[in-house]
Amino acid sequence: MSEEILRQQIQNLKKHNARLRRIAHDSRNKLSAALDGTGLCLWQLDVSSGKLVIFNRRWGSMLGYRPKELSAHFDVWRDHLHPEDKDMVLAAFYNHLEGKAPYYEALHRMQAKNGTITWVLDRGRVTEWSDEGKPLKVTGTHIDMTKEKQYEEQLAKLANHDPLTGLANRHALHAQFDLLKKLGPLSVAFIDLDDFKNVNDTLGHRSGDEVLLQLSQRLSEICPPEVTIGRIGGDEFILLIPWALEDAEIKTLARRCLDAAITPFELSNGAAKVGASIGVNESWASDNFADAVIRADESMYLIKHTGKNGIALGSSILLHC
Repeated sequence: MSEEILRQQIQNLKKHNARLRRIAHDSRNKLSAALDGTGLCLWQLDVSSGKLVIFNRRWGSMLGYRPKELSAHFDVWRDHLHPEDKDMVLAAFYNHLEGKAPYYEALHRMQAKNGTITWVLDRGRVTEWSDEGKPLKVTGTHIDMTKEKQYEEQLAKLANHDPLTGLANRHALHAQFDLLKKLGPLSVAFIDLDDFKNVNDTLGHRSGDEVLLQLSQRLSEICPPEVTIGRIGGDEFILLIPWALEDAEIKTLARRCLDAAITPFELSNGAAKVGASIGVNESWASDNFADAVIRADESMYLIKHTGKNGIALGSSILLHC
């Protein structure tokens, strides 16, 4: 073969190689753009070196890093795992590498550059082995699940919280009642506002909502953490109190709740004044949530029928304002 022909073949091979590089570069850019649009990151790990090949830039950007600011290495990924999830995630990963699981999968949190939390779903499996059967490369995906988790949290909040006040709703109160009842003595307080309709009639329903919001805040401030506060509709509130009815703290708490209700509310369009009839009764061993609420409601009506603005404990009137 002449030198000229050899030189021409080398030149052709260089052109062909350059063309293949352009095709590969173009394909990678298209893949990156397509993956970035889905919120999905495609990765491959070289097990022995710990080097990560990231096929698009989504991994760094979802943690708040600029391109090439975050080194693509297993140690870097591990260091950004949330401390509470790290052991679980690494156990799932190494279980797959050791052949204990057919693939690696973990839904977990990662810490972003600014300290916020990003939820991710990791999936992967070994795609290359050595002649001895040891894993050489792992290929997988990394999907940003933060919006989905936020949506789940919003749904959970709607399912368990009153939409106006943010307090526990009837469903959440029922569940908490079942839990507290197993732990010891449990009393239920039923708070029904007096003259609340007058606020709606004279100042408007928006002002009525503001009264409920302010009262909810006041109750949250005066009730200890172990007391569950809920709203079951309208101007009716429920307290789940993990104390026996004869406990002196119940009297103190009931008085504070009454003071919270009768203290005037400063609103944008004036001042509002309401009262409260409060009934407290202890849950019996045979009670379900509805039974306990009915008994507290009966105690509350002792106040309603004798002048309003007061507290009844069981079948006894504690005080009237």
